[in-house]
Amino acid sequence: MDETIEYAAATGALSTMWLLIALPLFGAAVLLTGGRRLDKTAPSMGTATVALTFALSVFYVVTLAGLDNRSVSLNLFSFIPVTDLQVDAGLLLDPLSAVFILLITGVGGLIHLYSIGYMHDDPGRRRFFGYLNLFVAAMLLLVLGNSFVLLYVGWEGVGLASYLLIAFWYTRPGAATAAKKAFIMNRVGDVGLAIAIFLMFATLGSTQYADVLGGADALTGGTATALALLLLLGACGKSGQFPLQAWLPDAMEGPTPVSALIHAATMVTAGVYLIARAAPIYNLTETGRTVVAIVGAVTLLIGCIAGCAKDDIKRVLAWSTVSQIGYMFLAVGLGPAGYAVGILHLLTHGFFKAGLFLGAGSVMHGMHDEVDMRKYGALAKRMKITFATFTLGYLALIGFPFLSGFYSKDLIIEAAFDKGGTSGWLLGGAALLGAGLTAFYMTRLMLMTFFGEQRWDKGVQPHESPTVMTVPMIVLAFGSVFAGFLLVNVFPLESWLEPVFGPRPEVEHVIEPIVVTLLVTVLVAIGIAAAWLFVGRRQVARTPPVSVSAVVRAARANLYGDALNESVFMRPGQWLTRALVFVDNKGVDGAVNGVAALMGGSSARLGRAQNGFVRTYALGMLGGSILVVAALLAVRFG
Repeated sequence: MDETIEYAAATGALSTMWLLIALPLFGAAVLLTGGRRLDKTAPSMGTATVALTFALSVFYVVTLAGLDNRSVSLNLFSFIPVTDLQVDAGLLLDPLSAVFILLITGVGGLIHLYSIGYMHDDPGRRRFFGYLNLFVAAMLLLVLGNSFVLLYVGWEGVGLASYLLIAFWYTRPGAATAAKKAFIMNRVGDVGLAIAIFLMFATLGSTQYADVLGGADALTGGTATALALLLLLGACGKSGQFPLQAWLPDAMEGPTPVSALIHAATMVTAGVYLIARAAPIYNLTETGRTVVAIVGAVTLLIGCIAGCAKDDIKRVLAWSTVSQIGYMFLAVGLGPAGYAVGILHLLTHGFFKAGLFLGAGSVMHGMHDEVDMRKYGALAKRMKITFATFTLGYLALIGFPFLSGFYSKDLIIEAAFDKGGTSGWLLGGAALLGAGLTAFYMTRLMLMTFFGEQRWDKGVQPHESPTVMTVPMIVLAFGSVFAGFLLVNVFPLESWLEPVFGPRPEVEHVIEPIVVTLLVTVLVAIGIAAAWLFVGRRQVARTPPVSVSAVVRAARANLYGDALNESVFMRPGQWLTRALVFVDNKGVDGAVNGVAALMGGSSARLGRAQNGFVRTYALGMLGGSILVVAALLAVRFG
């Protein structure tokens, strides 16, 4: 009886988890409609709503941990009651969504706090914090919704909020263009997600997780593969994966806190969440999982290569995000052996990448918004806190032993090799190569930014950021150091996620874990040494060299991803549009206008015969009579 009472009390406490979405949504509504009188209090109000949401998230997750089945579904109201299509608006809190709400509200809250200092002098800060709150609310709906339809609502909400945030400084042509590019490319992926939802309803009669994922075994192999590929298309758009990765680096046109929010804790992880949530579908199709893994491997290499040639500090980190999300896709593409590992890397990445972006913003803040690393140098002594926190994030990202990235990235590489066969070696080799390239471009960033000779413009006086900006960086630096160890050894994430993904299967290692660790360490050391040889030992020019190799030119051009999209999709689309406009103007409109002109001209000509002269009418009557008589004679004697 006592256990029943405790269970009822726990589930009763979780009945208010709709507040997780309502609080930031309320904050967004107030800030966006409250007018200028809220300009001064907007930063505090926006940050407070997310901080309170984080506190509630911790409470709900602790409560969930005390339940045996660790899953609570809360039905709110009937959302779409249309004959056979019955969609209930409800929330699902389980180990997977619990992980995401902590990440979204925790890291998101730190980014809000950082933004108080970063956006202090911006006249549009009230609107900015309103957009941030809207983004957090949409992301929470995405991960808490109990159906694919509610996921889609949150999905589109995140797309709208990201558009508003990227285009926050909309008077800048680059920001407006980048926002439009992100919005359009995300719509391409969203088509895949929408069709997948239609297919779910057509085959299973429902879009609720309980029905779709619980009844996935009833799907045929072809249908499961089709669903897996359509969901992957949606995930590629939202997470910036090949071939829809081009929008992600351009999103750097938004304020730096936006870059941290989109690239670390929220938007780009939505695709990983979608695939992980649809694990029962992917478990049915080897083809679907393999395509996900290949996309991840290709993308991680594209991100690494492009990041090696960039001089804009934020764009280097953006391409790093493309690469690291590629690692996550590779992991979840490995199926039951990689789902939990991919989520582990998602969490560790949330700490060190958010810290790195906030560190980059701190550098820009101290360098009068300069983003070109060729105009930095020798900042380690001028910005000691930023340098220390950035260094810890850098070491975690490259997989320095016993920091957060070391635990998650090594497990992904190990799982890739364990796939076995040719595909296992190719995927594992790509992940290994990516580790070496990551060490190269990140060491290059560190050397160009914090070491060497100062290359600042005249009048620039680098300085440390205010406390309201450095405190979030310090907190994230601690996460960069300890999160991996805690999630592997103290609070095992794999055990926490077992109710969602099932136990991780035991496999015979193709390469022993210690050997994988040694290989990664050696390649990281080679990457660091190469960066030192090419950058550290040489004087960095303030302008990039013109005469470079074909590889560097390709990397500077984002491996011609934009050119490919323009050639394959944009220009043919423009030509098709122009052709349709021509056919519409000259064909459809031409035919209609031609008939109108014929009738008008004919009536005008006939109207000339009505001149009012009796002799003209008499002549017409005579001519008509002659024709009638001639016709009658022809019939009679013909």
